[in-house]
Amino acid sequence: MRGKRMSLRSGGLAGLILAGALLGGTAVPAQAAPVVLTSGHVDIIDVDYASGALVVNVLDGTGPTDVERDPADVVFRVPAAAKVSVPSGSAWSFLGTGGQAWILPQANTSGLLWAGWNTTEVPSGVFQNNRVTFRLTSVSGPAGFSIYTTSLGSPTVLFDSGNGLPDNLNVNHNSHAHVNWGFDAAGTYAVTFQVTGTLATTGATVSSGSRTFTFEVLA
Repeated sequence: MRGKRMSLRSGGLAGLILAGALLGGTAVPAQAAPVVLTSGHVDIIDVDYASGALVVNVLDGTGPTDVERDPADVVFRVPAAAKVSVPSGSAWSFLGTGGQAWILPQANTSGLLWAGWNTTEVPSGVFQNNRVTFRLTSVSGPAGFSIYTTSLGSPTVLFDSGNGLPDNLNVNHNSHAHVNWGFDAAGTYAVTFQVTGTLATTGATVSSGSRTFTFEVLA
């Protein structure tokens, strides 16, 4: 069960500081450095629905208290310890041709982020079929990005930038899942998702808008 959240309204605060600085003729302070997450539990895609809006944040559970963060304020670090040899066989070709990949695994592993997503604050009955759609719209980085699950040693690919985008995945409301996050090479990746849902009452589509997540993959 997740603890009570502490919502960070950094965007609004930054806007007030900027407006005050411009009106007062003072220098605008430098933007705060992003929060770098390196290990522990994190829901990278944290979906909420309230007051007619779908909102996507990061739920940072790496500390003693869960904290909601704006994706723009977070860097997810993938250390060299995440590098693995890609298994042989065509089923694993989505991890590239280099023979190695960097994986944030779906199982909790010491020293790595245990990364997942949740829709636990999407109420029942709001959206058709009680689900929303995760849409991977773009990936900018040195190589391919993928999300997949494994069972009995076999992968099920959910998202793969290497075979064309966008990719869509339907996710039930009130879900909390962990998956494997794969990167085919070291470098910095900007991964953009959008979450949408079709309202059960009107058939209208509600969207979170584009949210970009930054991953720093170390050689």
